[in-house]
Amino acid sequence: MQIAEHSVVSFHYTLTDDQGTVIDSSAEREPLTYMHGTGQIVPGLEKVMAGHQAGDQFKVDVSPEEGYGVRHAELEQQVPRDAFQGVESIEPGMQFQGRGPQGVINVTVTKVENDVVFIDGNHPLAGQNLHFDVQVTDVREASAEEKEHGHVHGAGGHQH
Repeated sequence: MQIAEHSVVSFHYTLTDDQGTVIDSSAEREPLTYMHGTGQIVPGLEKVMAGHQAGDQFKVDVSPEEGYGVRHAELEQQVPRDAFQGVESIEPGMQFQGRGPQGVINVTVTKVENDVVFIDGNHPLAGQNLHFDVQVTDVREASAEEKEHGHVHGAGGHQH
C-alpha cells in the first residue's frame, strides 16, 4: 500500500542539521507513527512521504519554510525576572509557557543577566534546514474511528 491521505504510517528516521549533527533519531526506539495528511509531521517531510510504501528508504532535505518555520526576531524578548514568580533558579535552556496575542506560546530562556531574562518563542529548530534519513516500516489504511478523531489509535498512536 502506498502512503496517501489517511494512511497510518510508521517509519524510522534520523534527523541531522547542515553540519551532519544528529538532532533526533528513532533508532533504539519504536518507529514514529502518524496519520498522513493531518499535519502531524513537518510539511516538507509529509509531502515527500506520499507515494512511498513499507520498505522504502530515502533521504529528504527540508527547508525552514517547510519545516519549523523561519526565525522571527519579534519572538525574542527581554522580560523582567519577576515575571517568573515562584521559580527560584532560571537558567538558559529552560522552557516555559507564556501567553501571547495568539494564545499560549512556548518560550526558551536564552540568557539571564541580572534581573532580565532573555526568551525566545521560536521553535528550537526554526530557521534550520532539516535532513531526514527515512525508512518506512508500515503503511495501512486508517480505521473509521481514527479518521473521525484525526489521529492514530493503538500501537504508536493515541490510547483512548
